[in-house]
Amino acid sequence: MRNTRALVMIAVALVLALVAVVVAAHWINDQGAAGNKKVAVALVDIPMGARITPEMLNLIEWPSNAMPPGAITDIKQLDNRVSRTAIEHGEPIMESKLAPAGTTGGLSAVVAQGKRAMTVRVNDVVGVAGFALPGNFVDILVNTQEEARGDFGNDRAREQAISKIVLERILVLAVAQESNRDDTKPKVVNAVTLELTPDQVEKLDLARSVGTLSLVLRNQIDPKTADTAGATKDSLLDPDGARAALLGRNRPQPQQSVAKAAAAAPAPAAAPAPAPRPAVPHGDKVEVIKGLDRSTQQF
Repeated sequence: MRNTRALVMIAVALVLALVAVVVAAHWINDQGAAGNKKVAVALVDIPMGARITPEMLNLIEWPSNAMPPGAITDIKQLDNRVSRTAIEHGEPIMESKLAPAGTTGGLSAVVAQGKRAMTVRVNDVVGVAGFALPGNFVDILVNTQEEARGDFGNDRAREQAISKIVLERILVLAVAQESNRDDTKPKVVNAVTLELTPDQVEKLDLARSVGTLSLVLRNQIDPKTADTAGATKDSLLDPDGARAALLGRNRPQPQQSVAKAAAAAPAPAAAPAPAPRPAVPHGDKVEVIKGLDRSTQQF
């Protein structure tokens, strides 16, 4: 009898324990479901400027306390949207990676507001041997002829070669006809598309018409500007470089040179005064002879 009661109590305890486990499991699942949200992620690699389709996306559970800022939770919100940057497989789709709604696809979708896209022709040397890739920053260097006025004016001028950085920290949007970034290997191309402000577009257009351009690859996180006077043949051959960097820029104007030369010239010496004539004593007589005539003058 006692054994039967003990077995019944053990059975009841097991049943209650099983019920408690089931209830706890349901409660944990309910709490987990309440703390997760659906987030749209890329099912494939989406290139920059591509139009997003539902086949490129997938919805997955994402902890609500770790939601990426601007994450898209509804695939319908991505209808006819265009990617502004490249999105990798499994990466959440965020609003910051998308072009404004209504934007058509292509490179124009990735140009920032207020900026312009301009393409310049390059070669394997000018294009930094193919290492200038989309997303990199470059400086624009121009080599041209600088007019320098002669020392004496008269509209006489001589030309000297000069190399000068004219634009700094310019974003590369695309190389050739590709806007995708591939860091695995360099790619030699014949054209590079850059993102510029309207003022920079004008400067670049003038620079490529007056000289030859070169791209200078710079550090991605270096925001400092280069304050240089440009390199000339004189500065290249001058060991110290300090004097040559300012050669032809601080020369005085011809009028100033003449004025300074005149001021520095010594004044002409004054002509010596004529010697005074000896005074003739008062009351003396002087005999004057004119031909055969002779006369005496009294003073």
